[in-house]
Amino acid sequence: WALHLKNATVSLSGQYECTFATYPYGTKATKIQLIVKAEEEQHYVKEVQLNQTLEIPCLEDMTSENLSNYPLKWLVGENGRKDELVTKEPSCPAVYRNSSALYGRSVRLGSDKALKIFPTKIMDDGRVFSCHVVYHPERVQKSSTTVRVFGK
Repeated sequence: WALHLKNATVSLSGQYECTFATYPYGTKATKIQLIVKAEEEQHYVKEVQLNQTLEIPCLEDMTSENLSNYPLKWLVGENGRKDELVTKEPSCPAVYRNSSALYGRSVRLGSDKALKIFPTKIMDDGRVFSCHVVYHPERVQKSSTTVRVFGK
């Protein structure tokens, strides 16, 4: 027997009990504690000078060792559109996408899974870069960073 919950919300958190009668053993029961967490997203603002290297950490509170165990991807968003920049599967090299949003600049994934872009352009001001770490098909932790570019 299985209980299927669709469109799970935080309000479904709690203890669930399944009870059924068996012959000849009598009633059997089991309990499970369900915790439904809201999707986690952290948001940051990063200030950088024009023509410098932009370096954005993926998740501030995670070590690179923990991040290397899970698939992750970096996206850049602008005007309601999101372009994929880099994807990284565990034990595989990073895959860089041909994103016209960055116009041929150097895009690299650091050993700590930080996104590194050189050089920073004025068009980067206001762009939102986001890192998505997939712990489970239904559990994704996200970090997004809005970039502010300053001239010297």
